[in-house]
Amino acid sequence: MSKPARIVALATADAPHTLSQPDVVEVARTLFSDRFPGFDRMLPVFDTAGIKARQSAMPMEWYLTPRGWPERTRAYLDVAVGMFERAARAALDRADLKAADVDMIVTVSSTGIATPSLEARASASLGFRPDAARVPVFGLGCAGGVTGLALASKLAKASPGAVVLLVVVELCTLSFRMEDLTKADIVATALFGDGAAACVLRCGEDGFAEVEATAEHTWPDTLDIMGWRVDPTGLGVIFDRAIPPFARTNLREAIVGILDRQSLGLDDVDRFICHPGGMKVIDAIEASLSLQQGCLESERAILADHGNMSAPTALYVLDRERKRGLPDRSLLTALGPGFTLSTLTLRAAA
Repeated sequence: MSKPARIVALATADAPHTLSQPDVVEVARTLFSDRFPGFDRMLPVFDTAGIKARQSAMPMEWYLTPRGWPERTRAYLDVAVGMFERAARAALDRADLKAADVDMIVTVSSTGIATPSLEARASASLGFRPDAARVPVFGLGCAGGVTGLALASKLAKASPGAVVLLVVVELCTLSFRMEDLTKADIVATALFGDGAAACVLRCGEDGFAEVEATAEHTWPDTLDIMGWRVDPTGLGVIFDRAIPPFARTNLREAIVGILDRQSLGLDDVDRFICHPGGMKVIDAIEASLSLQQGCLESERAILADHGNMSAPTALYVLDRERKRGLPDRSLLTALGPGFTLSTLTLRAAA
């Protein structure tokens, strides 16, 4: 019987610029109030988002000029490759490994288009072997960190002895726009930040957590809840249905079903580690799972300091919980386009 995959190391890499929420509010008020009727009624979303600051790919002034696909893509490639390299190096250093030790690279990113993909562009700088397998993944959105980690764990388990590197990079702020404003664009401006995270996985005795199981649940007829639309000027965010009430109503049943297939129940989970899509989403998760109000402390802390970075955010929360000390069993969860719940059942290393 093959050994389970373990997370040997985890590291994060922040985007190079910091945007304070009060500064974003003032800029948004200046730019949007004359262009979007009823903008003042949308202002509370900046206060209720639970965000103090977030990091961004570009400085504030870059966002004040209308940008098209070529400019957004150049910014994505310039910044995302650097963040990929920083996150990967940090995770490999923590695992006491070199890039040449990596056998498979899983790259998750849905906020820009790169062909060749990011791991190919970073290969020479990092020193990946020419025979390292490359697995770029696009389209997972906010669930990408958890789904990518699940995929990496399956690859590690299927190839005992192989070193699998997962790198997740998202530059959500590059979708900020001043033209063709919608309510969803304003919500995105209040919530989104940029970030990267990397994990090293392999089978064996090393590591801080063992991947006990992975699972997904996709609800039918929910394609309109979350995603990207392809506009002439770049990617535009889709929030056509409110996520918090959907999570409050539907999350529990899906998680109970997932755990039941693993011969587990809600009481067998010592800590739910969740992607914090926003403060209202965190509140909805606590309500749906009957968790003590306020118990998702790390989720709120990451949201406050980094915003919603899409896919890397759940890994930021996991890293914070790792530093605090994981309990025996955790369930890592994220909701993303599809509309899909992605989960990993983790056991703390003995």
